[in-house]
Amino acid sequence: MKIRKAIIPVAGYGTRFLPATKAQPKEMLPIVDKPTVQYVVEEIVAAGITDIIFVTRRGNHMLEDHFDSNIELERQLEAAGKKDKLKLVQDINHLAHFYYVRQTRDMPYGNGTPLLAARELIGDEPFIYVFPDDLVDSEVSATKQLVQTYEKLGSPAAIIGVQEMPDDVLHLYGVVKPKKGAKKIAGAMRVESVVEKPARGTAPSNLAQFGRFVLTPDVIRALEKQPLGKDNELWLTDALMAVAKKKPVFAKPVDGTWYTTGDPLNYLKATIAFGLKHPKVGADFTEYLRTLHI
Repeated sequence: MKIRKAIIPVAGYGTRFLPATKAQPKEMLPIVDKPTVQYVVEEIVAAGITDIIFVTRRGNHMLEDHFDSNIELERQLEAAGKKDKLKLVQDINHLAHFYYVRQTRDMPYGNGTPLLAARELIGDEPFIYVFPDDLVDSEVSATKQLVQTYEKLGSPAAIIGVQEMPDDVLHLYGVVKPKKGAKKIAGAMRVESVVEKPARGTAPSNLAQFGRFVLTPDVIRALEKQPLGKDNELWLTDALMAVAKKKPVFAKPVDGTWYTTGDPLNYLKATIAFGLKHPKVGADFTEYLRTLHI
């Protein structure tokens, strides 16, 4: 079945960015001239996704407004003859069909919870699950790489996007353990298990998952039965492990440079990286950085 839908969880409070996130979602913090979440949406759309489901919370109206029409702004731009700017803002709400569901307070905390909140909109279809903190700079959309692999593999239960990471940071991520002796198929490897944030020195491999998944309703059904796990949270990792015992789950190394924007330091790194490549300001920004005596 063709993948048409994606879920993006945006119900967090971004406390590591306070006070900047006191009145705006962290996903709306800009990377140069776009909110972080717009980069993620554009990546998804480039993979052929047409329906995007945001799992939100109370107070996220700024994000909803960004992907909607702004008639007053459009009229001002039109009157001023700024046709390029007008097209820029009008194109945003035509990127995809956008839907919003609330993650209610009675639901458990955890990165598996948004899937339960959006399950009625998914039905029996495979879908993309994307963490908005993670950006991937790649020639081929990271999501598209996973979709293409899913199609080649003949509809496995799940595909986890991974990248090799150094040993000293593996304790920060979910780490995939490939099935022993399994050969790569379509560039992907069969998964035996996934360990969420393993203790230092105990990671089963150096393949860290990074917020890009192709999932099927099998994973949602597993989450519905899944007890709370580490730190009393509902973990996607636990559901993937349960599914992997019965059906094929694969890990696919994704080509591209991965940037996490979930904390101020890494957010600054991503801003610099995307700023250097920006078509309008990249060259001047590069020259400016060369003048700094650091």
